Amino acid sequence: MQGSRFAFGPFVLDFAAGTLLRNDAPVAVGYRGLRLLAALVGRAGEILGKAELIDEVWQGRAVEEGNLTVQIALLRRLLGPNAEGGEWIATIPRVGYRFTAAVEQLGSGKREPLQPPGKPSIAVLPFVNVSNDPEQQSFADGLTEDLITDLSRISSLFVIARNPAFACKGKATDVLGAAQELGVRYLLEGSARRAAGRVRINAQLVDTVSGDHLWAERFDRSLQDIFAVQDEVAGKIVEALLGRLRTPTPRNRPKDLEAYELCLRARKLMDDTPQSAQEAHLMLTRAISLDPEYAEPYRWLALNHWMGWVHSGGPTESSRSIALDLARKAVAIDPDDPGCRWVLAYLLAYERSFAEADAEFAKAIELDPHEADTWAALSDITILAGRIGEGIEHIRKAFRLNPFPASWYYLTLGQAQYAAGEYEAAVETLRRDETYRTSSRRFLAASLAKLGRLDEARTEVELFLVSNPHFTTRHWAATEPFRDAATLEHFIDGYRKAGLPE
Repeated sequence: MQGSRFAFGPFVLDFAAGTLLRNDAPVAVGYRGLRLLAALVGRAGEILGKAELIDEVWQGRAVEEGNLTVQIALLRRLLGPNAEGGEWIATIPRVGYRFTAAVEQLGSGKREPLQPPGKPSIAVLPFVNVSNDPEQQSFADGLTEDLITDLSRISSLFVIARNPAFACKGKATDVLGAAQELGVRYLLEGSARRAAGRVRINAQLVDTVSGDHLWAERFDRSLQDIFAVQDEVAGKIVEALLGRLRTPTPRNRPKDLEAYELCLRARKLMDDTPQSAQEAHLMLTRAISLDPEYAEPYRWLALNHWMGWVHSGGPTESSRSIALDLARKAVAIDPDDPGCRWVLAYLLAYERSFAEADAEFAKAIELDPHEADTWAALSDITILAGRIGEGIEHIRKAFRLNPFPASWYYLTLGQAQYAAGEYEAAVETLRRDETYRTSSRRFLAASLAKLGRLDEARTEVELFLVSNPHFTTRHWAATEPFRDAATLEHFIDGYRKAGLPE
């Protein structure tokens, strides 16, 4: 599905690019809506059961059937009636849904292959859960993420970030195609089985140019040895690629496996809804109580507080203070964790502790120059400091490290393009944003206003204010970490032209 484009009526769906076009104009559809539409369109005329669609859209997460109903309703509203005045998506009572229109499969919409960099480059594909228990999937995913983190600490390697690797999850692996899509030469793939207090891990390292298997091994250990196994696997990969054994800097490992698993599960919930973020909050709090010297849950709980997911209406002064304390605690526990460092740096910037924030960003990059989130977060802060060119380079680097990024990368890129006066590019970026976030609409409205497209700008303002009814430009300007008066005035001017409240 991800390499295909489909045409129906006035629409073209390109799932790989994350776009839906109506008469060549982008349609703002969320990521889950895009996945749902791709599933229906890809099997047009077939009846797809509700359980099957839920599994496709939410990727194995347990969600209520009402979530699917909401997404179907949103799609119907976005698509409007078909040429005959009927609906594109038919409901089959008590069964599921069927896409009713004729669909034409177009040529591949794959992006141009990325060229590997000059140094050894590697992506860790999601480890396959081969146990009989689907609940163990989070364990296999955690193993994948931890190996990515370990390898990223080796400065002589180029390591692809988590999100693009997980874009390959659940698909039969074409190693050459995956390597070209991710822009790397080497792939690590494997499987994990966990049962009766033991874990069996199979791993192999493939050179996609020669087709050779550089290294393969099976590990059969006590579950308590899992982190030692991860360190050993990472060391062997480095030995295979660089000709010498060099294990990464020791990490802060959890002492309680339940705390580790709670943290893994919570991270998957944070970017969804306020309800799921509240669930993540409870999981992370529980993880801290089980293992108070484990840094990861402090880091993610800090973000949960700061983003206001737990507190309706956005972060309060109290929640921001709590977030900063949690981020400092995470760094105090594990000063060598780059993820903890960039989260602290970002929060410090928003508290206008700029010198300390800059130092933390620098330390995060020193610890792991391949952490795409660090570069994306740094781009946001750099743009608001008035260093526009530098900020654009940072977000471009983030996209190279993470070719399938989270939605907030597009918001950051659109902000950078607006700051640079590249309004057409900003509109294109922000309209292709496959996200449920509404915050990007303020930048989109400002860009449209700068182009003189005031009616479109007003529409975006109305949509933005539905979810942000208390927004004022004055309050936004006072809370964003601007360091450059000219850049601040540029944003304010666009907001005023678009009609955002003063």
